[in-house]
Amino acid sequence: MSEPPRPLAGKICLVAGASRGVGRGVAKALGEAGATVIVTGRSSEAGPRTDHRPETFEDTAREVEALGGKGHPYRCDHTQEREVDQLVAWCLRRFGRLDCVVDAVWGGNEGYDGQRYPDGSAYGAPFWRRPVARLAQNFESGVYAQLLLARAVAPAMVQARKGLIVTISFDTDAGYLGDVVYDLAKASMNRLTLAMGHELKPFGVTALGLSPGHVLTERVADAGLAHETTESPLYAGRAVAALIADPDVARHAGQVLHVADLARAYGFTDRDGAQPARFSMSEH
Repeated sequence: MSEPPRPLAGKICLVAGASRGVGRGVAKALGEAGATVIVTGRSSEAGPRTDHRPETFEDTAREVEALGGKGHPYRCDHTQEREVDQLVAWCLRRFGRLDCVVDAVWGGNEGYDGQRYPDGSAYGAPFWRRPVARLAQNFESGVYAQLLLARAVAPAMVQARKGLIVTISFDTDAGYLGDVVYDLAKASMNRLTLAMGHELKPFGVTALGLSPGHVLTERVADAGLAHETTESPLYAGRAVAALIADPDVARHAGQVLHVADLARAYGFTDRDGAQPARFSMSEH
Protein backbone atom coordinates (compact mmCIF):
# COMPACT_ATOMS: atom_id res chain seq x y z
CA MET A 1 0.00 0.00 0.00
CA SER A 2 1.50 3.35 -1.06
CA GLU A 3 2.00 6.20 1.34
CA PRO A 4 -0.57 9.03 1.10
CA PRO A 5 0.71 12.29 -0.41
CA ARG A 6 2.29 14.70 2.06
CA PRO A 7 2.05 18.11 0.34
CA LEU A 8 3.11 19.99 3.48
CA ALA A 9 6.16 17.88 4.34
CA GLY A 10 8.85 20.25 5.59
CA LYS A 11 6.40 23.03 6.46
CA ILE A 12 6.59 24.47 9.99
CA CYS A 13 3.15 25.39 11.32
CA LEU A 14 1.90 26.73 14.63
CA VAL A 15 -1.71 26.07 15.63
CA ALA A 16 -2.73 28.14 18.64
CA GLY A 17 -5.69 26.97 20.70
CA ALA A 18 -5.54 23.35 19.55
CA SER A 19 -6.48 21.41 22.69
CA ARG A 20 -9.90 20.80 21.16
CA GLY A 21 -12.42 22.14 18.68
CA VAL A 22 -11.50 23.69 15.35
CA GLY A 23 -7.89 24.12 16.46
CA ARG A 24 -7.51 20.39 16.97
CA GLY A 25 -9.11 19.76 13.58
CA VAL A 26 -6.65 22.12 11.91
CA ALA A 27 -3.66 20.51 13.62
CA LYS A 28 -4.84 17.04 12.54
CA ALA A 29 -5.35 18.12 8.93
CA LEU A 30 -1.87 19.65 8.81
CA GLY A 31 -0.52 16.44 10.31
CA GLU A 32 -2.15 14.28 7.64
CA ALA A 33 -0.56 16.59 5.05
CA GLY A 34 2.86 15.89 6.59
CA ALA A 35 3.57 19.20 8.32
CA THR A 36 5.52 19.82 11.49
CA VAL A 37 2.92 21.27 13.86
CA ILE A 38 3.53 23.14 17.10
CA VAL A 39 0.32 22.62 19.08
CA THR A 40 -0.54 25.07 21.86
CA GLY A 41 -3.25 25.48 24.47
CA ARG A 42 -3.90 25.82 28.17
CA SER A 43 -5.39 22.39 28.85
CA SER A 44 -2.45 20.15 29.73
CA GLU A 45 -2.34 16.57 30.95
CA ALA A 46 0.17 17.84 33.52
CA GLY A 47 -1.92 20.70 34.88
CA PRO A 48 -5.21 22.62 34.88
CA ARG A 49 -7.70 22.14 32.06
CA THR A 50 -10.20 24.60 30.65
CA ASP A 51 -13.67 23.97 32.11
CA HIS A 52 -12.24 20.73 33.55
CA ARG A 53 -12.58 19.17 30.10
CA PRO A 54 -10.64 15.97 29.25
CA GLU A 55 -8.97 17.12 26.03
CA THR A 56 -5.36 18.35 26.11
CA PHE A 57 -2.93 19.82 23.62
CA GLU A 58 -0.62 16.86 24.23
CA ASP A 59 -3.41 14.61 22.92
CA THR A 60 -3.59 16.74 19.79
CA ALA A 61 0.16 16.54 19.24
CA ARG A 62 -0.02 12.75 19.43
CA GLU A 63 -2.86 12.74 16.88
CA VAL A 64 -0.70 14.83 14.55
CA GLU A 65 2.02 12.18 14.83
CA ALA A 66 -0.43 9.33 14.24
CA LEU A 67 -1.64 10.97 11.05
CA GLY A 68 1.85 11.29 9.58
CA GLY A 69 3.02 14.70 10.75
CA LYS A 70 5.35 15.80 13.51
CA GLY A 71 3.62 17.12 16.63
CA HIS A 72 5.22 19.38 19.23
CA PRO A 73 3.09 20.32 22.28
CA TYR A 74 3.65 23.67 24.00
CA ARG A 75 1.63 25.16 26.85
CA CYS A 76 0.64 28.79 26.28
CA ASP A 77 -2.04 31.14 27.54
CA HIS A 78 -2.58 33.30 24.47
CA THR A 79 -4.02 36.18 26.46
CA GLN A 80 -0.64 36.68 28.16
CA GLU A 81 1.80 38.74 26.09
CA ARG A 82 4.93 37.35 27.74
CA GLU A 83 3.85 33.73 27.19
CA VAL A 84 3.05 34.39 23.53
CA ASP A 85 6.40 36.09 22.96
CA GLN A 86 8.21 33.20 24.65
CA LEU A 87 6.33 30.68 22.51
CA VAL A 88 7.30 32.38 19.26
CA ALA A 89 10.91 32.80 20.37
CA TRP A 90 11.05 29.08 21.18
CA CYS A 91 9.61 28.17 17.77
CA LEU A 92 12.15 30.30 15.94
CA ARG A 93 15.05 28.90 17.96
CA ARG A 94 13.87 25.32 17.49
CA PHE A 95 12.80 25.41 13.84
CA GLY A 96 14.31 28.59 12.38
CA ARG A 97 11.07 29.87 10.88
CA LEU A 98 7.27 29.64 10.89
CA ASP A 99 5.64 29.06 7.51
CA CYS A 100 2.08 29.29 8.78
CA VAL A 101 0.45 30.38 12.03
CA VAL A 102 -3.18 29.48 12.70
CA ASP A 103 -5.00 31.31 15.48
CA ALA A 104 -7.87 29.17 16.72
CA VAL A 105 -7.89 30.70 20.21
CA TRP A 106 -11.41 31.33 21.47
CA GLY A 107 -12.63 31.30 25.05
CA GLY A 108 -16.03 32.86 24.41
CA ASN A 109 -17.90 29.62 25.09
CA GLU A 110 -16.22 28.71 28.36
CA GLY A 111 -18.81 27.66 30.91
CA TYR A 112 -21.62 27.48 28.35
CA ASP A 113 -23.84 24.43 28.91
CA GLY A 114 -25.81 24.65 25.70
CA GLN A 115 -28.37 27.00 27.21
CA ARG A 116 -26.71 29.51 29.54
CA TYR A 117 -23.36 31.02 30.41
CA PRO A 118 -22.02 31.04 33.99
CA ASP A 119 -23.40 34.57 34.48
CA GLY A 120 -26.91 33.23 33.82
CA SER A 121 -27.39 34.89 30.44
CA ALA A 122 -28.45 32.97 27.34
CA TYR A 123 -26.93 33.20 23.88
CA GLY A 124 -29.02 35.61 21.83
CA ALA A 125 -30.55 37.41 24.83
CA PRO A 126 -31.23 41.12 24.10
CA PHE A 127 -28.21 43.34 24.67
CA TRP A 128 -29.84 45.04 27.66
CA ARG A 129 -30.02 41.64 29.39
CA ARG A 130 -26.43 40.63 28.71
CA PRO A 131 -23.82 41.40 31.41
CA VAL A 132 -21.17 43.65 29.89
CA ALA A 133 -18.36 41.67 31.52
CA ARG A 134 -19.01 38.88 29.00
CA LEU A 135 -17.84 41.19 26.22
CA ALA A 136 -14.48 41.71 27.90
CA GLN A 137 -13.89 37.95 28.02
CA ASN A 138 -14.79 37.54 24.35
CA PHE A 139 -12.51 40.39 23.31
CA GLU A 140 -9.62 39.14 25.42
CA SER A 141 -9.80 35.57 24.08
CA GLY A 142 -10.62 36.79 20.56
CA VAL A 143 -9.27 40.01 19.14
CA TYR A 144 -6.67 40.67 21.87
CA ALA A 145 -5.23 37.16 21.63
CA GLN A 146 -5.26 37.48 17.84
CA LEU A 147 -3.25 40.69 17.97
CA LEU A 148 -0.74 39.32 20.49
CA LEU A 149 0.07 36.29 18.34
CA ALA A 150 0.19 38.14 15.04
CA ARG A 151 2.49 40.88 16.31
CA ALA A 152 4.80 38.26 17.80
CA VAL A 153 5.18 36.27 14.57
CA ALA A 154 5.07 39.14 12.07
CA PRO A 155 8.69 40.38 12.46
CA ALA A 156 10.21 37.02 11.48
CA MET A 157 7.80 36.61 8.58
CA VAL A 158 8.39 40.16 7.36
CA GLN A 159 12.14 39.59 7.49
CA ALA A 160 11.76 36.36 5.51
CA ARG A 161 9.27 38.09 3.18
CA LYS A 162 6.92 35.10 3.30
CA GLY A 163 4.42 33.46 5.61
CA LEU A 164 0.73 32.90 6.21
CA ILE A 165 -1.37 33.95 9.22
CA VAL A 166 -4.85 32.42 9.43
CA THR A 167 -7.40 33.52 12.03
CA ILE A 168 -10.36 31.23 12.71
CA SER A 169 -13.38 33.50 12.99
CA PHE A 170 -16.89 33.80 11.57
CA ASP A 171 -17.92 35.99 8.65
CA THR A 172 -20.06 38.97 9.63
CA ASP A 173 -20.70 40.37 6.13
CA ALA A 174 -24.05 38.59 5.81
CA GLY A 175 -25.45 40.49 8.78
CA TYR A 176 -26.00 40.18 12.51
CA LEU A 177 -24.89 36.90 14.07
CA GLY A 178 -27.75 36.79 16.55
CA ASP A 179 -25.88 37.63 19.75
CA VAL A 180 -24.46 41.04 20.55
CA VAL A 181 -21.36 39.77 22.37
CA TYR A 182 -20.44 37.15 19.77
CA ASP A 183 -21.14 39.51 16.87
CA LEU A 184 -19.00 42.33 18.25
CA ALA A 185 -16.08 40.01 18.99
CA LYS A 186 -16.10 38.35 15.56
CA ALA A 187 -16.58 41.64 13.71
CA SER A 188 -13.58 43.09 15.54
CA MET A 189 -11.46 40.02 14.76
CA ASN A 190 -12.38 40.28 11.09
CA ARG A 191 -11.52 43.97 11.04
CA LEU A 192 -8.12 43.24 12.56
CA THR A 193 -7.59 40.58 9.88
CA LEU A 194 -8.34 43.22 7.24
CA ALA A 195 -5.79 45.59 8.79
CA MET A 196 -3.16 42.86 9.13
CA GLY A 197 -3.66 41.76 5.55
CA HIS A 198 -3.29 45.32 4.29
CA GLU A 199 -0.12 46.04 6.29
CA LEU A 200 1.63 42.70 5.73
CA LYS A 201 0.96 42.20 2.01
CA PRO A 202 3.75 44.54 0.80
CA PHE A 203 6.23 42.33 2.70
CA GLY A 204 5.10 39.07 1.09
CA VAL A 205 3.15 37.92 4.16
CA THR A 206 -0.53 36.99 3.90
CA ALA A 207 -3.05 37.40 6.71
CA LEU A 208 -6.59 36.12 6.22
CA GLY A 209 -9.60 34.86 8.15
CA LEU A 210 -11.37 31.52 7.89
CA SER A 211 -15.09 31.08 8.54
CA PRO A 212 -16.28 27.51 9.27
CA GLY A 213 -19.91 26.48 9.57
CA HIS A 214 -21.53 25.05 12.70
CA VAL A 215 -18.76 22.72 13.78
CA LEU A 216 -19.20 19.48 15.69
CA THR A 217 -16.71 20.20 18.46
CA GLU A 218 -16.34 18.18 21.64
CA ARG A 219 -18.10 20.90 23.62
CA VAL A 220 -21.03 21.00 21.17
CA ALA A 221 -21.38 17.22 21.28
CA ASP A 222 -21.41 17.19 25.06
CA ALA A 223 -24.11 19.88 25.09
CA GLY A 224 -26.36 17.58 23.06
CA LEU A 225 -26.29 19.83 20.00
CA ALA A 226 -24.59 17.51 17.51
CA HIS A 227 -27.74 17.31 15.38
CA GLU A 228 -27.50 21.05 14.69
CA THR A 229 -23.96 20.94 13.28
CA THR A 230 -22.93 20.97 9.64
CA GLU A 231 -19.32 19.77 9.60
CA SER A 232 -16.39 18.35 11.54
CA PRO A 233 -13.33 20.33 12.71
CA LEU A 234 -11.27 18.54 10.05
CA TYR A 235 -13.11 20.43 7.27
CA ALA A 236 -11.61 23.75 8.37
CA GLY A 237 -8.25 22.06 8.83
CA ARG A 238 -8.20 20.84 5.25
CA ALA A 239 -9.05 24.36 4.13
CA VAL A 240 -5.95 25.64 5.93
CA ALA A 241 -3.82 22.88 4.39
CA ALA A 242 -5.04 23.86 0.92
CA LEU A 243 -4.27 27.53 1.55
CA ILE A 244 -0.73 26.75 2.72
CA ALA A 245 -0.11 24.73 -0.44
CA ASP A 246 -1.46 27.48 -2.72
CA PRO A 247 1.42 29.55 -4.21
CA ASP A 248 -1.06 32.34 -5.00
CA VAL A 249 -2.57 32.58 -1.51
CA ALA A 250 -1.69 36.29 -1.34
CA ARG A 251 -4.75 37.09 -3.46
CA HIS A 252 -6.83 36.39 -0.34
CA ALA A 253 -5.00 38.89 1.90
CA GLY A 254 -7.28 40.57 4.44
CA GLN A 255 -10.35 38.53 3.46
CA VAL A 256 -12.53 36.24 5.55
CA LEU A 257 -12.94 33.06 3.49
CA HIS A 258 -15.65 30.42 3.89
CA VAL A 259 -14.48 26.85 4.37
CA ALA A 260 -17.30 25.63 2.11
CA ASP A 261 -16.20 27.92 -0.74
CA LEU A 262 -12.60 26.77 -0.42
CA ALA A 263 -13.70 23.11 -0.48
CA ARG A 264 -15.21 23.65 -3.90
CA ALA A 265 -12.28 25.72 -5.16
CA TYR A 266 -9.57 23.31 -3.98
CA GLY A 267 -11.48 20.03 -4.12
CA PHE A 268 -11.11 18.80 -0.52
CA THR A 269 -13.85 17.18 1.54
CA ASP A 270 -14.87 16.72 5.15
CA ARG A 271 -13.91 13.50 6.95
CA ASP A 272 -16.98 11.68 5.55
CA GLY A 273 -16.19 12.62 1.95
CA ALA A 274 -18.93 15.26 1.76
CA GLN A 275 -18.61 18.96 0.98
CA PRO A 276 -21.04 20.74 3.35
CA ALA A 277 -22.44 24.00 1.98
CA ARG A 278 -22.03 27.43 3.54
CA PHE A 279 -23.60 27.76 6.96
CA SER A 280 -25.87 30.74 7.57
CA MET A 281 -26.97 31.91 11.01
CA SER A 282 -30.26 33.20 9.53
CA GLU A 283 -31.19 29.70 8.33
CA HIS A 284 -30.71 28.04 11.73
